[in-house]
Amino acid sequence: MRILVTGRHGQVVRSLVEQAAGQPQIELCTLARPEIDLTDIHSVASAIHAAKPDIVISAAAYTAVDQAEDEPELVEAINAHGAGAVAKAAADAGASVIHLSTDYVFSGEGDRPHKEDDFTGPRTVYGKTKLEGEHAVAAANPRHLILRTAWVYSPFGKNFVKTMLHLGETRDQLSVVSDQWGNPTSATDIADAILHVAGRLQSDSAFAGFGTYHLAGSGHTNWSGFTRAIFAQAETLGRSHVDVDDIPTAQYPTKALRPLNSRLDTEKFTRIFGWEVPHWQQSMAKVVTRLLQTPEL
Repeated sequence: MRILVTGRHGQVVRSLVEQAAGQPQIELCTLARPEIDLTDIHSVASAIHAAKPDIVISAAAYTAVDQAEDEPELVEAINAHGAGAVAKAAADAGASVIHLSTDYVFSGEGDRPHKEDDFTGPRTVYGKTKLEGEHAVAAANPRHLILRTAWVYSPFGKNFVKTMLHLGETRDQLSVVSDQWGNPTSATDIADAILHVAGRLQSDSAFAGFGTYHLAGSGHTNWSGFTRAIFAQAETLGRSHVDVDDIPTAQYPTKALRPLNSRLDTEKFTRIFGWEVPHWQQSMAKVVTRLLQTPEL
């Protein structure tokens, strides 16, 4: 099974490379600039055609949520038009496409986990362009799976878990937002789930479950609860205690609005693919342990 992934340095892509290693049935190839440029449709088409993939994982995106507010045209070119170009090129190559999307396509309202067919209503440039990208992918390739995820962290790159551990080295008290709720999601779990899905698509030529799914860590919490759990795990590994104070979103303003409710209902994914993402606390503990034992990541 030849899998082509757009992107090379993101958390999910690096996790995919790691999780696919040692699986001889998987040939995984990553493409990033200059080989492929999502702002150049011809570049996308030629790169995917040359790779001859069985499955394309559309992971590359513009993800700087606050900066996106200042350059909407570039964000739209990458997250909307670029995503559509990847899906079309995959279709032209006879390949399915697995496209990664986000909780930011929702408005953040409500007090229950969002289901796939709930009203979206994004309020940021990032969220709006990711939703446009979903529509473009669906229109360009009937063999598409759109996987919305949320609050992604990993041993790689920049993310919330690594930031908190870094701050905890020099601070004994932090103030963290407590009125934004979501599913912390390990990129390793996302990678495992994607590879499971890819295997299903490759083995089941009659698969009829194409469409949109939510893929996120089991259970939910708020940012301050997530932080306390990170520090509690770090304490078991010898780190000093850090107190966490709850604050409302109003006391931590950002250029782009953060959804108050980012919780995603993952029942559909579990039912169709027979795969349940581990509880967020379990996966978080593994990542924190790995980071403290191998801090060079």
